[in-house]
Amino acid sequence: MSTHHVSAHTPAAAVLMSAAPVESPELTLADEAVTAMNVPWNVVVWDDPVNLMSYVVYVFRAHFGYPDAKARTLMLEVHHNGRSIVFTGSLEEAETHVSALHGYGLWATYEKAGEN
Repeated sequence: MSTHHVSAHTPAAAVLMSAAPVESPELTLADEAVTAMNVPWNVVVWDDPVNLMSYVVYVFRAHFGYPDAKARTLMLEVHHNGRSIVFTGSLEEAETHVSALHGYGLWATYEKAGEN
């Protein structure tokens, strides 16, 4: 029975020893996730042909607790401009608000602050 011994001086061992360390993709993804969590996010409400303006004001007051004047200003922005940023905060908060606004029947999305 023959045994084969690879010494540190063989080309195969040299290649293995000289291979550059590979950066872990998990670290890159984790760094991006941390960055995404720390960036402010906007909640955008979009104009739609279904909901009455008075109902949109009601939702802004009921859900966000906005005073009537602010709720009306945001509603008019949606009506005239087609969209309004109604909240800015963390990604988790933005996701929660968008989900709640969908529950009220409004068209809402979230986006990184400063992108639009």
